Amino acid sequence: MADEARKKARVNVQRAQAKFERAQDKADEARKNRRESFEQARKAGLTLREIGEAAGLHWTRVGNVLGKK
Repeated sequence: MADEARKKARVNVQRAQAKFERAQDKADEARKNRRESFEQARKAGLTLREIGEAAGLHWTRVGNVLGKK
């Protein structure tokens, strides 16, 4: 009985870790896409404030995303 519970717990941990890793991959891709869109907006002439307004973020956060101080 205890062995069965341990086996079930191990499977649950493995499943949860795999789900977490898939979600992390999606989040990393979304961050990359957001940064690229902010960079394109800057190249198009938008200010940090304009990008922030469009994204619903404070302009300083836009600067953080772009790596500017």
